[in-house]
Amino acid sequence: MPQNLISFAPSTADLAAIDGALKTLEDKFVSLIDLSTEQRGALVKMGDKSEAFCRKAVEVLAANPNVLPPNFNVAEMRRDLAGFDTLRPRMVRFEKLYEKMRDSQLALGSDVMSAALEGYALLKVAGKGEALDTARKALSVRFSSRAVKKEEVAAQ
Repeated sequence: MPQNLISFAPSTADLAAIDGALKTLEDKFVSLIDLSTEQRGALVKMGDKSEAFCRKAVEVLAANPNVLPPNFNVAEMRRDLAGFDTLRPRMVRFEKLYEKMRDSQLALGSDVMSAALEGYALLKVAGKGEALDTARKALSVRFSSRAVKKEEVAAQ
């Protein structure tokens, strides 16, 4: 088995701690919302270029409350900006961890697939016994759609 990009076998105690930490995050972030795709698309977004404008607007509006209607809530605007600032560094850390998890899962799957392909090739070459022939045929199901497609293309 030549490819082994990663070995990942956390202990039961580690998994319990990870699951506990995730539960804590879920509990502590209970006020976060989940938007639908349509809602996300309909929202006005504050991108990198707009952030400075928004921060300055908070300052200017807070300094000039007399020009605002009574229902304009500058305090809520400030709380939203503070919440935005609170989430950002945690999101950066979480995104880095998420990317490492995705990359690790990809590498683990690649390790397994590479080993499975290598093992299957060895079975095809060396597996001449009846029991191995049955096992090899069971594994060949993975490639059956390719064989059918190649036959269809050749027939055309």
